Amino acid sequence: MKLIWIVDDDDEMGRAISLMLKLLECETKHFLHPRLAAQALLAGGKPDLMVLDINMPEVSGLDMLEFVRRRKEWKNLPVIMLSSEAADVMVDKAMQLGADGYVMKPVTIDELEKVMSQAFYRHLV
Repeated sequence: MKLIWIVDDDDEMGRAISLMLKLLECETKHFLHPRLAAQALLAGGKPDLMVLDINMPEVSGLDMLEFVRRRKEWKNLPVIMLSSEAADVMVDKAMQLGADGYVMKPVTIDELEKVMSQAFYRHLV
């Protein structure tokens, strides 16, 4: 069973994503702040995939993505960005920083499953 970390300051959205992932037979852990997820990574935690909300106070999902990609031990960690922002500039920036996928809120279970499959595949080849 895959372990997926969800980093989203919106508790309701985190629970919704978690429920979808459980329906896809994944185990989940929800962090309400990127700093908590960063601390868990530094303590040796390792998810199979991370879902990051972009717009969060203090530390954005893009900041968290940069933090993850700067460390060689996490370079193969698939990361999917989640946002209500559809601007091409935001999508391009996320992909340039190393995101493996980008989904728009509200996301459907089919969209989530598709982008997850693509993210896992990118790290197999």
